Amino acid sequence: MLDIIRYVLFALLLISTITAGISSVRSRRSRNLQQRGILQAISNIWMGIMLIVLACIQMFMFQGSTVAVIIEALFLVLGAFHVFSGIRNRSYYANQKSEKSPV
Repeated sequence: MLDIIRYVLFALLLISTITAGISSVRSRRSRNLQQRGILQAISNIWMGIMLIVLACIQMFMFQGSTVAVIIEALFLVLGAFHVFSGIRNRSYYANQKSEKSPV
């Protein structure tokens, strides 16, 4: 059972890394400012998910030393911050985009 959890976490890590990279490249190439902001927010969300998954991988792979627990907690807090700030920024740019479009 623990092996299945590890494989799922590694798959999530791979998916989140690839998706964060793709959305980051797309945001840097975008010329539209609202689209750029939305893509950066999505990239931020995926980076937060990646950090949370890394913390979970550390929890399942390594023994619970003090240093490991501190690093896991740091990754969890930083990942949660990225996810929440990405959600906030995405809603901000989505609202700006909907206000500018004619109804």
